[in-house]
This record gives sequence, structure tokens and C-alpha cells, in this order.
Amino acid sequence: MKPDDNPAPKTISIVTSTTDAPALEADGDAELVSLYQAHKKIYPRSVSGLFSKWRWGLVFFTQIIFYGLPWLEWGQRQAVLFDLGARRFYIFGLVLYPQDFIYLTGIMVISALSLFLFTAVAGRQWCGYACPQTVYTEIFLWIEKKIEGDRSARMRLDGAPLSLSKFSRKAAKQVVWIAVALWTGFTFVGYFTPIKELAGLFANWGMGPWETFWVFFYGFATYGNAGFMREQVCKYMCPYARFQSAMFDKDTLIVSYDTVRGEPRGPRSKKADPVALGLGACVDCTLCVQVCPTGIDIRKGLQYECISCAACIDVCDTVMDKVGYPRGLIRYSTQHAMTERWSRSEVIRHMIRPRVLIYLSILIAVIIAMMISLSMRIPFKVDVVRDRGTLARIVSGGKIENVYRLQLMNASESPQRYRITATGLPGLKLASESSFAVDATQARWVVVNLQLPYDGAPAGSHTIHFDIESLDSPGRLTEKSVFIVPR
Repeated sequence: MKPDDNPAPKTISIVTSTTDAPALEADGDAELVSLYQAHKKIYPRSVSGLFSKWRWGLVFFTQIIFYGLPWLEWGQRQAVLFDLGARRFYIFGLVLYPQDFIYLTGIMVISALSLFLFTAVAGRQWCGYACPQTVYTEIFLWIEKKIEGDRSARMRLDGAPLSLSKFSRKAAKQVVWIAVALWTGFTFVGYFTPIKELAGLFANWGMGPWETFWVFFYGFATYGNAGFMREQVCKYMCPYARFQSAMFDKDTLIVSYDTVRGEPRGPRSKKADPVALGLGACVDCTLCVQVCPTGIDIRKGLQYECISCAACIDVCDTVMDKVGYPRGLIRYSTQHAMTERWSRSEVIRHMIRPRVLIYLSILIAVIIAMMISLSMRIPFKVDVVRDRGTLARIVSGGKIENVYRLQLMNASESPQRYRITATGLPGLKLASESSFAVDATQARWVVVNLQLPYDGAPAGSHTIHFDIESLDSPGRLTEKSVFIVPR
């Protein structure tokens, strides 16, 4: 073999920046390998069907709750308010203080276990129907469709040169998007600042720095995520897409393409016999790809980008109706069901498996424990603090006195009166007022003086207990403290 017959080795260049590509392309001997996939804008096609109706039903349901709940009143206050300044959480008739943090922990545990359970059974249907990213993307896409037109019209508009018509449409869309985003940010802050008070401040540009930051920050996040990033959030930013595989198995319900029935795919006329043509049920119309909000082809199998929204199921069923084939070429099923050709009853029976039962058992146990704890919860809290500004002292009558500050927190919806007594040392008595009134859902600091006979206890620190009893409703608490006897 001649020396010239040996081809010269090619240089492989790895490109991490688009600025390097032109120089490398000019070199005929260089092979360009990009580490980044070029992003193409996705134009989801509109779709109608059973699952689309469910998705929009949940959009309306979740947003009616989100936007409407802060305006709902309970008695003389906002029904749901997380008042960080006053360190009180109001949830309808329930008033929680920082000492009730265990209930917040319980709610988070219940939410996590519910997500694990639902994912193990039904995959990412939370993402496809109720996730805020999906919900607001649907809303922003609906606005875009109403202003710019359907999928083909939006593609033509983006490809057209700048004109007055294009500018006006794009500007109108941005104005509506920004209005929705700001209203969303305002509503979010309304859960932490009374929303009627916030509305007055917002109208007069009198909001404080805290409210201003969060209204615009949350609004900007909504505007950016739902208007521009869209599927990029689900594919690259959401951690749920990454760890979902730990909760998936072959009996998890997912959006599945029936390859046995659908392949080989190919176009044909409505009157043609697919068996005679050697074709499957898939007519290769690619509508399942066009309606997908993340731009994947479900016919390639399970992919982590799939949010289980079932848009491809709706559009495929429509196509099957048009060509006269049975529905269900794309459907909710499991990997085992697709390979074993199980019936629907067999699919449901195999969903009840050890993993699901464990999640369900723990979830039920935590919910029952939370309910029992709430039902037995005493509707007031007490904090005891020794007054460090006033040391133990000897007062008239030769008695030793210690001063304490008690915070009485009324977690009920009506005014309450509380009586304070102290035990732990012989002869220990209150030398101040023992009965105090606290308004509904309010807290009050009170000063309590305790006195002990001079020879009532040896010098040092002695454990005592404050007993606080509600005089207007059942309830009694005991808090520990110390009484100092000077040397």
C-alpha cells in the first residue's frame, strides 16, 4: 500500500462556546463535536380531549384557591394568613405559634409522602396537571394563542420580519403576561401581609421594601418561568425529574406507546388496509410530538422529560377516530402491562405492591398522629423567662423575691382569662397579680413576682413550676423554671 493511501488522522475539537465554532469549521480536517444541544423553541399545538379537560379543570381549581383564598375572611380577620411579623399563622379556625412548628413539619412530611405515593402509583401526573410550572405555562400559552394565533400562526409570526403588526402583537402579549405575573406576585405576598392592607399600599405605592421585593421577585419568576423558560424548567431545573427514577418501577402508570400495535408506522389513506400494506396503527402524523409541551417523541419510549400530561393521548385518540382504528395506541399503562399485554383490571391489581403499601401505611399513620395531636392541643401557649435585669433580692418582711416574665399566647378565637400559680418550694407564693386576660388570637407579656421566706430553702438554684390554667375553657399547662436563693 502506498503511503498516500493512509488517510491523515482528523483532529477532533470539543466546542464549549459558539464563538469557537466558525474558526473550527474553516479547518477541513477538524471534526466538530459540540457538548451542548442547540435549543429550538417549542410551539405546542392546541389539543382537546378528556385529559385536556381534566388539565384545565385543575388549572381553574388551583387558581381559584390561590387567588381567592387570601380574600376570604374568617371572623374579623383573613382566613389564611402567615403573619411573620407577629409570629402567628392563621389557618381558618387554627392559630399556630412558633412553638407549633411540629405541625408544619408534619404537613411537610405528609406532602412528601403523598408525592412519593402518587409517583409510585401514577408517575409524574402531578407535573402534568397540578404543578405550578405546568399551570402557569398553560395560562401563558393560552394568552399567547389568543393574541398571536394558533401554532402555525405563531411560527409564521416569529419568522416574519419586524413590522408594526408583529410589534403590536408581541407588545400586547408581554403587557398581559406582566399583568398576570404581577397579580400572582401580589397574591403570594397577600398570604404574609393582610391582602386588603397590601392592596391599599400597592395602589398608593406605599409598600415596604419586604413587600416590594417579593411582589416583583415572585412576579418576575412567574413571568420568566411560564413565559420563556417553560419546558426548560421541567427538563433541566426541576429536581423532581432527576430523582423520579428512584420511585418508578415497571408497575408505575406512565404514558405509553403501544409499539406492538403501532409499528411499523407509516402514512396511508383512510380506506387502505394496514395489514395488506404491512403497517401498524401509527400513521406517523407526528401530532403527538407537536402537542407535547416538552417536545419529545413518546414513541421512543419512557423519557425523563415526559411530564405525563396526556396531551399525546388526546390527539392520538382523535387521529384513531378519524382513520377508524380503536383508541389507545398511546395510553396510560405500565411497562409490565405493555410487555405482558395485561388487561386494565390486571394493571390496577399490580399497582397494589409492597412499595405502595409502605408509603400508604406511613402516610396514614402520620395523618392520624397529626389529627390526634391537633384534637388534644391545648389552645394556649406559655413562655417563661426569668427577668435577668432584676436579680434575686430581699424585700420587706425578710422574704426573697425573684421576678419572671411570662408570655401568654391565646390560640383561640375568643378572649381568655388565665390564672397563674407556682409550686416547687414550701412557702412559695405569688406577690403580684395572678389572673390575666388575653384577647383572641393575641399574646401578652406579664410580670410575675415570686416570694419565698428567707429560710425557706438553702442558697442556690431550685426547680419550680408555673401552673397556668384557663378560666374560660378547659386547659392547663405547666412550665418549668428556677428560683434563685442568694448566698
